[in-house]
Amino acid sequence: MKHYIIDGNNVIGKIPSLKKLQIKNKQGSREKFALMVERNFGKINAKVSLHFDGYPGEEIKILKVNIIYSKNITADQMIKKEIERSKNPKNLMVITSDLNLSDFARKCSCTIISSEDFSKQIKSPAPAEDESKKIQEIDNLDEFKKLFGVK
Repeated sequence: MKHYIIDGNNVIGKIPSLKKLQIKNKQGSREKFALMVERNFGKINAKVSLHFDGYPGEEIKILKVNIIYSKNITADQMIKKEIERSKNPKNLMVITSDLNLSDFARKCSCTIISSEDFSKQIKSPAPAEDESKKIQEIDNLDEFKKLFGVK
């Protein structure tokens, strides 16, 4: 199983709206980004670790993403420790644009995804687009009605 390790603050810095929000509301930018990450990885079978520098604020309620706070060391140090503990680093996908961290991960046989590339990939669709996509996914209206006992 692929395991994605995300350098959270590094990616937030590559998304203009989150970077701007982070200046005013660090917790808010973390929450928004964590929700984007969960939405992005929600339908694939993968493990996801999202690393942030410092200490947690309010709990961010997401299910599929493990949020790790570095507390009194840097998130980069925590990510390096996670890579070192991995039994199969070839399954690790490290998302960062930090050169030191990228070099370390590459030497450990991890795949590197730049924060810039990931930020383009993760941009969430507008809620209306999301809703219309879900409506289109309902293939057979009769089957749907039968399922809910509607005639």
